[in-house]
Amino acid sequence: MPEVIFPGPEGRLEGRFHPGTRPRAPVALILHSHPQAGGTMNNKIVQLLYQTFVKRGFATLRFNFRGVGKSQGTFDNGIGELSDAASALDWVQQIHPEAETTWVAGVSFGAWIGMQLLMRRPEIRGFISIAPPANMYDFSFLAPCPSSGIIIQGEADEVVTPSAVQKLVDKLRTQRHITIHHDLIPGANHFFANELDLLMKSVDDYLDMRLATDPIRPATISKR
Repeated sequence: MPEVIFPGPEGRLEGRFHPGTRPRAPVALILHSHPQAGGTMNNKIVQLLYQTFVKRGFATLRFNFRGVGKSQGTFDNGIGELSDAASALDWVQQIHPEAETTWVAGVSFGAWIGMQLLMRRPEIRGFISIAPPANMYDFSFLAPCPSSGIIIQGEADEVVTPSAVQKLVDKLRTQRHITIHHDLIPGANHFFANELDLLMKSVDDYLDMRLATDPIRPATISKR
């Protein structure tokens, strides 16, 4: 799990990177929760997501948004953090330019950033959004959402209301050509404090299904 430092829009960004197991290995980018609420790349859920993608042979990167840990810059209300995520994906793609496919996984604020990123990067073919803050941020940019994925929510989340997430899921499910899975974890709060096993079972079951059934084609890298 080597520490890496790579260039971001406002200076260096700090991450942990595990190279892919083969030249055309798929890529996964993991995005942490809100920097001003204690979110870092070392949060437990971020680490578990990282580990499950590494186990599957993905070239996997988790990193700190600007102003967190050794990453330079200051919090930018999501605008700069989206640029950070794009720079992070660029960096991984320089190492794995022939990646078969790309996934993004985000937690809370990171889920909001990740879903914006997939709108801008057509090579992203799958997403995992955990507790996307649909009651705090506007998700109307997903029009249409270009990729299938899973949204996982805690039933007892005290920060992100399950009803707001359900409305987001319902809206996305009206769109054609994508499939949105939605898992509600009984009793789980915003941090899935006592339900990490159930959370990761949901993630792993979904990945097992997608990776077993999806045809993997060479990713299309946007040149725009």
